[in-house]
Amino acid sequence: MKVEVKNISGLKVEEIDLSEHIFGIEPNKSVMHQALVRQQANARLGTHKAKTRGEVKGTTAKWYRQKGTGRARHGDRKAPIFVGGGQAHKPVPRDYTKKMPRKMRRLALCSALSVKAASNEIIVLDELSFEEPKTARMLDVLGNLGVKGSAVVLLAERDENVEKSTNNLSNVKTLRASYLNIRDILGNDYIIMPKNALSVIEGFLG
Repeated sequence: MKVEVKNISGLKVEEIDLSEHIFGIEPNKSVMHQALVRQQANARLGTHKAKTRGEVKGTTAKWYRQKGTGRARHGDRKAPIFVGGGQAHKPVPRDYTKKMPRKMRRLALCSALSVKAASNEIIVLDELSFEEPKTARMLDVLGNLGVKGSAVVLLAERDENVEKSTNNLSNVKTLRASYLNIRDILGNDYIIMPKNALSVIEGFLG
């Protein structure tokens, strides 16, 4: 699969071949869905907690006498039906982690990248670097590339100037290519990657 390589001015400088094993496979939608659910589940902290009637602070003395009041019989005020009482069927801390074989995770990434490649939503640059952090400079680059919508910019390694130039843009984020994940691929309209970031991706998915 051939794709144009552009410079930051949006001009074509060359053409390269993308790996068919990564960017040209038949997408497996079920595996993509499973990988996305897994990532979202693994991001949950699971620290939710509410107190039962046995954990709420308060006396355990009987509220009023058993008979003669005309009211329902009750023990203490910590019952779930009273204000300030404990909760019934309360949320408790739990682990939401889901496991998924490595081959399936890689298949999900390749499927998502293939979807983006088929939709012409992958932009390859010859290089991406700034002499100093400048949000306006990044906006110019996005405009030159015709990016309309959200985008994730993949970097081969840490680049503070590019990262700081992107931090103030709500619809654009930077990400190390080695941390590529299904949520960022499917959650953004475009994937922008310099050739060195492409090499990183082909290194661990190829």
